[in-house]
This record gives sequence, structure tokens and C-alpha cells, in this order.
Amino acid sequence: MRIAFLTAPEGVEQVELTEPWQAAVDAGHEPVLVSTQPGKIQAFDHLDKADTFPVQEVVGETSADSFDGLVLPGGVANPDFLRMDEKAVAFVRDFFEQGRPVAAICHAPWTLVEADVVRDRVLTSWPSLRTDLRNAGATWVDEQVKVCDHGPNKLVTSRKPDDLKAFCEAYLDVFGSEGG
Repeated sequence: MRIAFLTAPEGVEQVELTEPWQAAVDAGHEPVLVSTQPGKIQAFDHLDKADTFPVQEVVGETSADSFDGLVLPGGVANPDFLRMDEKAVAFVRDFFEQGRPVAAICHAPWTLVEADVVRDRVLTSWPSLRTDLRNAGATWVDEQVKVCDHGPNKLVTSRKPDDLKAFCEAYLDVFGSEGG
């Protein structure tokens, strides 16, 4: 299974990228780092710079139909940058239109709001996104992980780095059951 991990050039919370990535590798899947620009991305540990990672594919030069699923790591700045990039937003929206599974953690649902794909869905996130998600038509819940199967695809969401173990288990289970 080929899984896109979409990040902005900087601002992704490193642990929210590396733990789901490693879980995909351990499960025998092929994670692919997709970003809005070629080169490397700069990850963060909260507000401090962490490691850099090489971009493998660029939004606008790849498409959702090249992947079996999408993971959106969080970090405060990462989804804020992504939601301002029309190609990144269209890339995310395409996964929903094609019925492919999507997983988002922490602040990542901001990008889902911009893609207008949360209406009538139940999801969780970092608590500060609660009002944004409700205003976009979603039902927000305070749960470690939430799987929503409203619509043609399944959406897995989680609140924060402390939820990563449950998030990884849930997204791999859902992606596997989607037959990618």
C-alpha cells in the first residue's frame, strides 16, 4: 500500500510524522513524503527546529490516484501553510472524492476544513480546532481516536502526540480494510 504523507516545507510536528511513518513501514507499506515544494522539509519539536526530511513527490506533480491513502501530520504551522496552498487543498479533497482513506492528527484537520470535507462527519483534533470544525459542519468529540465512515471513505482523526499509538493502530486498520 502506497501512503502519502502530506506536509508543508516547514512546521510539521516531527513525532506526528515519524511515528505514523514508521508504523506504515513496519506494516509493510510504502510511505511517501509529499510537500508543496521540492527539497527538504523542516520538522519541529513543538516550537524548536528538529530534523529535516527529503521530499519524495511534489503536490501538483503527483495525484491522489497514485496513492492508497493519505496521512496528514499536525503541528500548528504545518496545516496552516497547507490550507493556504490551492494545490495541497485540491490534493486532499481528491482523496475524499476518490473514496480513499485519510488520517489526520492534532492541528491537521485545519487542512480538511479548507478542503470542505468535514461537513456531517464526526472527528477529533487538538481542542483549539473545535470551533473551526463545528463551524465547518463537523461534530467534534474529545476522544483519543475517532474513525468516521460518513461518505465514500473513512476518516481517522486523533488529538495529540500522546494519542499516536492509538492513531497508528486505527489508521493502519482502516487503511488495510479499505483494500488499498
